[in-house]
Amino acid sequence: MDIRKVKKLIELLEESGIAEIEIKEGEESVRISRLMSGMVMPAVQNVQVAPSAATAPVAVAAVAPAPVAPKPDGHVVASPMVGTFYMAPSPESPPFVKLGQSVKIGDPLCIIEAMKIMNPIEADRSGTVVAILADNGQPVEFEQPLFIIN
Repeated sequence: MDIRKVKKLIELLEESGIAEIEIKEGEESVRISRLMSGMVMPAVQNVQVAPSAATAPVAVAAVAPAPVAPKPDGHVVASPMVGTFYMAPSPESPPFVKLGQSVKIGDPLCIIEAMKIMNPIEADRSGTVVAILADNGQPVEFEQPLFIIN
């Protein structure tokens, strides 16, 4: 498979927010997965090279993930579904919660849009919002941490 095609797949993966993609062309197969830190790293499996192709050894560099800041202690509110994370009911509205704000059980924290349905996510514990772990308008995965309540 042409390296330009692989690079283009990596670019498409970064732009779309998809976590993983696998492409097969004949007996060649390429799987590209997004790492938790947002980096993309291709993994090539079952690639058959024609005898006429260059057989020079190829070095593969291992990339260490960027250090992740430690999360504050407290209760993690995770996404119950895959969708798009929104901090407010509309672009003109103020966010449901801000850092340092006190919440009670049942208070709305955010909305996750999944299949054109707006799903409110409510606090399942009373306390203070000490961290907001998702970005407004960005895709979130199932069980991805969204908030930490202390």
